[in-house]
Amino acid sequence: MSTSDPLKGIWEKRAKEFQAANPNVTVKMTVLENEAYKSKLTTLTQSGKAPDVFATWGGGVLKQQIDAGLVKDISADVASELGTFTTAALAAYQFDGKTYALPTDIGMVGFWYNKKHFEKAGITEPPTTWTGFLDAVQKLKASGVTPIALAGKEKWPGHYYWAYLAMRIAGLPALQQAGVDHDFTKPEFVQAGQQLKALVDLQPFQRGFLGAGYSTPDGQSASVANGKASMELMGQWAPTVQDDSGKGLGKDLGFFPFPEVEGGKGAITEAFGGGGGMAVGADAPKEALDLVKFLTNTENHTNTVESGGVLPVLKGEESAVKDENLKVVADSLASATGFQLYLDQAYPPAVGAEVNDSVAELIAGTKTPEQVAQDITEVAKSESE
Repeated sequence: MSTSDPLKGIWEKRAKEFQAANPNVTVKMTVLENEAYKSKLTTLTQSGKAPDVFATWGGGVLKQQIDAGLVKDISADVASELGTFTTAALAAYQFDGKTYALPTDIGMVGFWYNKKHFEKAGITEPPTTWTGFLDAVQKLKASGVTPIALAGKEKWPGHYYWAYLAMRIAGLPALQQAGVDHDFTKPEFVQAGQQLKALVDLQPFQRGFLGAGYSTPDGQSASVANGKASMELMGQWAPTVQDDSGKGLGKDLGFFPFPEVEGGKGAITEAFGGGGGMAVGADAPKEALDLVKFLTNTENHTNTVESGGVLPVLKGEESAVKDENLKVVADSLASATGFQLYLDQAYPPAVGAEVNDSVAELIAGTKTPEQVAQDITEVAKSESE
């Protein structure tokens, strides 16, 4: 799915190196952007076949492919390598104690913010509690700037707020349990919606946010990049997109993790995000797994991290990260005490889509926190039948 450099060139180089070391092997690469990739892979897997090696985000989608018998269980073959990976990086590809893919990239969602705006509003330290965060939003508003940019038109950026609040209030095990018992009506999930509504009621977003895109010239990313809004809740790719969509903040850009909610069961050290991995098709030859191991060995992977293309998935790789803000993300991930995959990947596709839709309606004011919990539960239950 790496359609641009540095990654596109790196994967091509690795394929050539692997072929040179294994003259009996030919590596054929197919490069597609995310959405085209999803539909191509769906078409292939529906015909009962999987590619020999394929990119995966893990989670519920990978689990469906495993249940259909399309993915190789690589646990025994990678047992000696598993200890070199960080816990957070492996989480999305392991089910029932078995491993089905090796990670190539990892990231987390957090707040990217304008240090100058915070200073002007009298905020000396990024907030670590939800009460402190709501207070910071009010201070930013009082100082005359828009506190938060949001791409309301694209629903996935909004789901980050509800997901993080559910994590901080109900705790990670509750979110994972909800995926098993298909019940999102517990009081903590309703409270997550109530706290998001408390934020929405402060009117923190830019004018016209409900129609705004993410990477468009007038969208979420550009609003922060051009100094029109102070913060966005986004993944580790945010600085690159800000530089592409607007002026970029340079040294004025900072990062802080999603605050903890007082009295909640979750900790600020638990991260929400996702990454990329490589899985091996059930009928693939032995060499396919050899290629995956080659891509993720310490020398090759650290070199990829140094290029700025990916974040560390191996223990001790953090020093290879050159960008200051990405260093903060990498360090947060390295010390993460828990990890939750994006809900639209963690759960079956229809459930993930309902989370995105329902949260968007809550933010728009057309759904209550109780209705959000109820509607996600209904879809989850119907998917499990």
